[in-house]
Amino acid sequence: MKYQRMNLRTYALLILFFLISVVQLTAQQTYSIKGVVKDNLSGEPLPFVNVIIWNSLNGSVTAEDGSFTIQGVSPGSYRLQASFIGYKPFVTAEFRVVKSDVFVGIEMEESSQNLQEVNVVATPFRKTAESPLGLRVIGFKEIEKSAGGNRDISRVVQSFPGVASTAAFRNDIIVRGGGPSENRFFLDGVEIPNINHFSTQGASGGPVGIINPDFIREVNFYAAAFPAARGNALSSVLDFKLQDGNQEKSSARAVVGASEVAFSANGPLGKKTTYLVSVRRSYLQFLFKAIGLPFLPTYTDAQFKIKHQIDKQNEISFIGLGALDDMKLNTGMKDMSDENKYILEYLPVVKQKTYTLGAVYKHFAGHNMYSLIASSSYMNNKNLKYKDNIEEPERLSLDYNSGESEFKLRSENLFRLPYIQLAVGGNVEYIKYTNESYQKIFTDRPFIQEYNTSLGLTKWGLFATATYESYNERFTASLGLRTDANNYSTKMNNMVDQLSPRLSLSYRFYKDFYVNGNIGRFFELPAYTSMGFKDNQGEYINKVNGLQYIRSDQAGIGLEFRPKSYLKFTAEGFYKHYDRYPMSLTDSIPLASKGADYGVLGNEAVQSTATGRAYGLELMGRWYNYKGLTFIASYTLVRSEFKDGRNTNRYLPSSWDNKHLFTFSGTYSLPRNWDVGAKFRYVGGAPYTPYDLEKSSLVEAWDAKGNLYYDYSRFNSGRLKSFTQLDIRIDKSYSFKKWMLGLYLDIQNALNSTYNQPDVFIKTGEIMNPEAPVSQQRYELKPVKRTSGTLLPSIGIMIDF
Repeated sequence: MKYQRMNLRTYALLILFFLISVVQLTAQQTYSIKGVVKDNLSGEPLPFVNVIIWNSLNGSVTAEDGSFTIQGVSPGSYRLQASFIGYKPFVTAEFRVVKSDVFVGIEMEESSQNLQEVNVVATPFRKTAESPLGLRVIGFKEIEKSAGGNRDISRVVQSFPGVASTAAFRNDIIVRGGGPSENRFFLDGVEIPNINHFSTQGASGGPVGIINPDFIREVNFYAAAFPAARGNALSSVLDFKLQDGNQEKSSARAVVGASEVAFSANGPLGKKTTYLVSVRRSYLQFLFKAIGLPFLPTYTDAQFKIKHQIDKQNEISFIGLGALDDMKLNTGMKDMSDENKYILEYLPVVKQKTYTLGAVYKHFAGHNMYSLIASSSYMNNKNLKYKDNIEEPERLSLDYNSGESEFKLRSENLFRLPYIQLAVGGNVEYIKYTNESYQKIFTDRPFIQEYNTSLGLTKWGLFATATYESYNERFTASLGLRTDANNYSTKMNNMVDQLSPRLSLSYRFYKDFYVNGNIGRFFELPAYTSMGFKDNQGEYINKVNGLQYIRSDQAGIGLEFRPKSYLKFTAEGFYKHYDRYPMSLTDSIPLASKGADYGVLGNEAVQSTATGRAYGLELMGRWYNYKGLTFIASYTLVRSEFKDGRNTNRYLPSSWDNKHLFTFSGTYSLPRNWDVGAKFRYVGGAPYTPYDLEKSSLVEAWDAKGNLYYDYSRFNSGRLKSFTQLDIRIDKSYSFKKWMLGLYLDIQNALNSTYNQPDVFIKTGEIMNPEAPVSQQRYELKPVKRTSGTLLPSIGIMIDF
């Protein structure tokens, strides 16, 4: 291990030397930023709008047709600031100027009072009347250059308060003590089922993100006060805003990263149509095989967006996202460590397919904007496992093949009235869930669980939100209502049972100080894996058990201070109460504490009887892109607990009860297109459940699962030590006449910190008591110490042309 770590350090130093030794060969080019400014509801162009590069004096004024041009712009990252009498000042999302002129569309919102003077400062720290707290806007540069983020949004959000992470190589999003199944994702308004390769079915995590960061304009990350139009979430909503293709000229980008190669292109398809397209392919399987890891993952993903401007008042966008995942086992390793033996004993062969296709139509009609979103999503998940990885029929222990098809239609209407803005809409969905499962199970005896499911499900929902903003946005209020239902059972088909009211308030009580608050009730549909689970008699057992929507009552209050347009401090307290959470009838623990591992969440008998709570305090300071500096410093005190399934009067820590989280993440832009960044993260120790070695050592038990069994009578009675990690990143870009070269070095865990995990056990292959009856025979188990964390450097190359 020491020899391997020394090789990694040497490798990192060689890469760093290479980056520093490169010399720029040509003079810096300059380009133009072009665009048009429109009213966000009518689509009408706005003349005489003042448009400048944010935090600069370089700008322009729009012409009669709303167009503008800003010249003499060097390559880099920029935002634009637009201001106009009668409209709210607006700061755009961040965008890149690479090797050609760029086109930026700006949509401005009319003030509720048409006053000649307003005293609202333009800032990138946008908040809405509906979500005055818990909303973080993440720019593309924070994704692109985040240290340790590997250009993956699931890792970037870990810099924000309330977001926990595991030490494992996974992208589970754990927000404010909630489980990884409580998050929802939208891509330009189109809901997508998951954002990770090799995802956990029924949850949200996986090792690598699917979405190409080159497409992202910005991300609205809601950790609370979820918009009524975005239902079925209890912990977070990630609303991805995609870029539009360049209207001026086609361009392309090629990327060789730490784990993948990628190609993307964008540009015009005529005068009114633009496109974005990308393809990525991993080469992780070669790296993993070279360094002797027990699994060999391969993934491919593709993404596109086509936007067509039908006329001044109508536009339509087509969006697609798909992935193919294939993970094989590396059983032919010459040097088989005990830890690799442990992993190979239980890890199945995994194959996944997933895609989403969507269309978004928008109609601008004066003081009203109408949107219609239609989409189709599909996920197929296959898991296959043989005892000792010998493919013989009698050794088969798991053959899992499941599919989820979703067809969705959603309508949204936004009305601008005097003093009030009203949003109303509804959705209807059809779901098809299939499952063909064969699995060996051991509880107190071995048995075969085998069933075939074909479940059709219709869902529907309605929502409405009214918002009010006073003069100068001194006071804002939002009152929303949502309701959902489906035809699964009488426990879920009454919309009154899922009424979801929410109220948000914000008041600027002194200069740049605000107090913000939100209270609401939110619902989430249990995973399809639970709804479609059958017993061996072919009955939907969880329908019989009275499965219901999960309910969470949430409240939050916070203080906000904005001393500068680029600087913000917040303090937010939150409380979440969970009710009707699915409780495992096998383990007597809530599914809320599961889902952060490979496999499937929810395919078991459950009842909607678990209750829990999560509460805490978040502190954050955020400095955004002023004088080259961007940083986030955050601290979270969080508790996450659920009542004991065996003793309803006692709260036990959930698996996400980390208690303390601290993160500092920042980047600094140096002259001559150098950027340096760092992220330091402290995560408090998570609870864990000890293993039941007496049960695990039974031959019938081990052969059924190929792994250890937890002692749930001691659920989360242990606690791991906290872990820290420092990541460092260095970027350098070179601008040539017709192309641009970008290089980066990303060193994860630069301090080489180690993280001790609970010891595991492997079987030695010998039965200690072969003379005993089969039901009493036991394997000899050998302890294996597990530590994770090693210095991991990676290099990336990006070429824009």
